[in-house]
Amino acid sequence: MRDLKIVFMGTPEFAVPSLNILIENNCNVVACITAVDKPKGRGQKLAISPVKQFCIKHKIPVLQPTNLKNPEFVETLKAYGANLQVVVAFRMLPEVVWNMPVYGTFNLHASMLPDYRGAAPINWAIINGESKTGVTTFFLDKEIDTGQIILQEEENIMPDDDAGSLYERLKIRGAQLVLKTVKLIDAGQHIAHPQKPDENLHAAPKIFKEDCQITWHLPAKKIHDFVRGLSPFPTAWTEVNGKICKIYKTAIVENHTGLDTPGNFMVEDNKALYFKSNDDLVQILELQMEGKKRMNVIDFLRGNKL
Repeated sequence: MRDLKIVFMGTPEFAVPSLNILIENNCNVVACITAVDKPKGRGQKLAISPVKQFCIKHKIPVLQPTNLKNPEFVETLKAYGANLQVVVAFRMLPEVVWNMPVYGTFNLHASMLPDYRGAAPINWAIINGESKTGVTTFFLDKEIDTGQIILQEEENIMPDDDAGSLYERLKIRGAQLVLKTVKLIDAGQHIAHPQKPDENLHAAPKIFKEDCQITWHLPAKKIHDFVRGLSPFPTAWTEVNGKICKIYKTAIVENHTGLDTPGNFMVEDNKALYFKSNDDLVQILELQMEGKKRMNVIDFLRGNKL
């Protein structure tokens, strides 16, 4: 056994189960690094990250550097004497940080690397219509998401999954993989292997609002997967009567007549809303019209005319 002293790095809610499982299993987490507090909401009050909230509750020291290369921060980090660093949903680290501990720094990634390297692997796997994804732990290296793989586990993507439901499963599956990885490193039994190059790899870049606009000239299946992959966040959208309409849930309707041009829509019996794709119809099940709250389409049509 290596008597591990761990520094954990993470910010969003996705990282909390990984930190929690380490604490529950009596791993020696000596400090956590998370994002700085940021103004949020109408009042612009400072909001703390989910990881910091957890650390406060469990009395774990928290570091919130604005510059990870700052010499003062680097010296503070060294003073904790960590021999392993665990990263879950955090920003890119400089070499002076990831190369510091003797047993290395490993990261949890929500895909089967080397496929879907990047910031949004869960979203892109669903957008691309994949039936499987997974979680990977790997040692950090100079290029993002390219280091040697320690462990991987597959996860099925169900037809009714969206990014939110898959996120919930992968954060738990990922936490379990983090614990397995720490135990292997602690016992000196881990075996890391290089990622294999492949010409058919998918990228998973960060997604911005302008990337979320629906292209109605695509097949209905592509549009349906696009909506699933962006729901509930950052959310697919289209324009309806000059207003932004976010779309959270859809279904495909085959062999339906009534619309000819992609992007045109129709309301049926004031209970159903359909958009034309380049083949079938896309039925809208949940939406949020600009200035209104999210609701199912029947409730929306009951009080609104399109």
